[in-house]
Amino acid sequence: MTIDRRHFLGGALALGAGACIPPDQSPLGRLAAELRIIEAAGNGTLGVEIFNTATGGSVGINQDKRFGLSSTFKLSLAALLLQRHAAATIDADRRVTWSEADLVFHAPFTRDRIASGATLRELARAAQLTSDNPAANILLRNLGGPAGMTAFWRSLGDDVSRLDRYETQLNDVPTPEFRDTTTPAAMARTVARIIYGDVLPETERAELKGWMVETDTGLKRVRAGLPEGWIAGDKTGTSGLINGAEYIYSDIGFAEGPKGEGPLTFACYFRARQTEEDVLARGEQALARVGRIIKEFAEPERGLPVVGKIY
Repeated sequence: MTIDRRHFLGGALALGAGACIPPDQSPLGRLAAELRIIEAAGNGTLGVEIFNTATGGSVGINQDKRFGLSSTFKLSLAALLLQRHAAATIDADRRVTWSEADLVFHAPFTRDRIASGATLRELARAAQLTSDNPAANILLRNLGGPAGMTAFWRSLGDDVSRLDRYETQLNDVPTPEFRDTTTPAAMARTVARIIYGDVLPETERAELKGWMVETDTGLKRVRAGLPEGWIAGDKTGTSGLINGAEYIYSDIGFAEGPKGEGPLTFACYFRARQTEEDVLARGEQALARVGRIIKEFAEPERGLPVVGKIY
């Protein structure tokens, strides 16, 4: 049997790092150490925050480092539309049209519907499920642009996340860049407020959660590491610099265990400087391994005593 050298080295590194975890490490300390092992095996920078909405407990690494949002902002964009529709400040079922000039890269829905147009709700669903970039741009223009998106986050108490540009320019986020960025700690809590808080009425919240569960782009990322029987939904993002040297693979969402574990939200970002083909496999593998950490963190003895819903 032939063993891929990259996978062998990654596995060997993980085993070696695992042996270095002190046996007397606290449960949360061990989970953080396991995340460091995943980061080392991936040969990149891994930012993770796993947040228990019932206890307020969390675990992660590089939680306060900034990472490019890429397409993960589209989850919040869909939530913003549904919030304004519920408040009767915009009609999500209003039909809009667009032209060939609007069709930037990755337009699986908008290219197919260019002749007939679509409702804003359909655009939100397409942006969430298929990550359609023109759909997101059209929605942004109807919701106050990047400034409107940033204002929505501020209204939720998120003073970190920010959107500054449209697709596809927002994906060009070198490491020192502040534009179009968030942190794992900020985004995990923003997802918690959207999915488990009072940001949306029950009908709209259920609709958005349904879209997240339907989104299959995350099936090879965090959700791939969750055990059978868990309910989870997410929004992924993938971006590379114009010079092609740095890539970010991201995944944000929620997870609920079959025995009442959680509910939890997560925000994960993996950044590496490699060729696209190589880092895609390693990025997805790193995020899938985070899914296994989510399951461990959800076990009662890992977290804090339940004190009631936080959101």
